[in-house]
Amino acid sequence: MKIIRAEDYNQMSDLACEKIIETCQTVKRPVFGLATGDTPNGLYERLIQKYEQKEVSFEHATTFNLDEYVGYSKEHSKSYHYYMSERLFNHINIREDHAHVPNGAALNLQEECVSYEQKIKEAGRINIQLLGLGANGHIGFNEPGTPFDSRTEVVFLADSTRQSNARFFPSIEDVPKTAISMGIGTIMESEEILLLVSGEQKADILAHVLNSEPSEEFPATVLHNHEKVTIIADKGALSKVKGF
Repeated sequence: MKIIRAEDYNQMSDLACEKIIETCQTVKRPVFGLATGDTPNGLYERLIQKYEQKEVSFEHATTFNLDEYVGYSKEHSKSYHYYMSERLFNHINIREDHAHVPNGAALNLQEECVSYEQKIKEAGRINIQLLGLGANGHIGFNEPGTPFDSRTEVVFLADSTRQSNARFFPSIEDVPKTAISMGIGTIMESEEILLLVSGEQKADILAHVLNSEPSEEFPATVLHNHEKVTIIADKGALSKVKGF
């Protein structure tokens, strides 16, 4: 693993932006795996700024989001499709049919999962897969106990995950209990994985990931098995990692 220390959230976002832009400029038809939540917001803001300044184009890019809540259509204000449209897609020149988010409102969820895997396969290898780090070590919505060879599937969200996401909803009761998530096996087939971690509240969890052997009980530890992982973390997140 390559660990890059940022001074703060803003610098973390800047460094991640540079990496995405470099890939856009060097790969003819780049494929990105994208994430939602608070952590990538700064990155997406910077990508929009760079696009508006004509420093990058997404005309030939393809994206695949990690997950989506089951039962939520793309128009639902709490859906990840809506999040991505508002935070990124509506503000750059990516083709609508190249920006993929699982369909949480599909009539046949199993068929949707198989179809999503097929679309990723047809697009070619994901060049950079963006990840955040869940409080219980999950990546995507792959909760503790998820097999390392899992593919895109319907998953049940852990209570801790629902509690963490409750801040985006009126109450914990409103947080969905299931989602479609890209599998760990799918994530691990990416050419490079970019993990963004920010804040002292993630310090213990990041230290655990870096200091532990791969275990399905702690999904993010699977990253030790990947040949090219870049972690960009701010000083708060790295505060309990020796040498940083």
